[in-house]
Amino acid sequence: MASTSSSIVFDDIFTTDAIDKDGKKFDRVSRLYARSKNYDMDLTLDYNIELFPLVNGDSFAMALASSLSRDGSAPTDGEDGEDKDRDVWRPDGKGRRGLEEDYDYVMYGKVYKFDTGSSDIVTAYASFGGLLLSITGSYRHLTNVVLGDPVYVLLRK
Repeated sequence: MASTSSSIVFDDIFTTDAIDKDGKKFDRVSRLYARSKNYDMDLTLDYNIELFPLVNGDSFAMALASSLSRDGSAPTDGEDGEDKDRDVWRPDGKGRRGLEEDYDYVMYGKVYKFDTGSSDIVTAYASFGGLLLSITGSYRHLTNVVLGDPVYVLLRK
């Protein structure tokens, strides 16, 4: 798990079990089903197959982060009223280097639901502009994922 000073609230390595097992619904989007190696978590994730191609059996690293800032600081207003972290990511590459530099695929969204299952099993749900994520496993590994908070999902092979 990530350190307390980091903005990463969850990370693990997953292996895909199935892709589009209920059938393909969109041209460029697939739904993957994966199992984590370290924490025995189940993941369902919608993702763009053109930007991040995967096949069954592929392993990938996934992290959930509260910010792209490497030091874990949340964006705050500066003296001039501007967001001092507004340049963490810029398409021209001139901003400060954040977590996105270490990953191949990044999405920004919001944690919209938390389900408590049997005993210590929970499921967290997040939406990334309509692309959905659900992650199920021990609540101990999802304690830093907070309902209503913004979240980044970061993926790399």
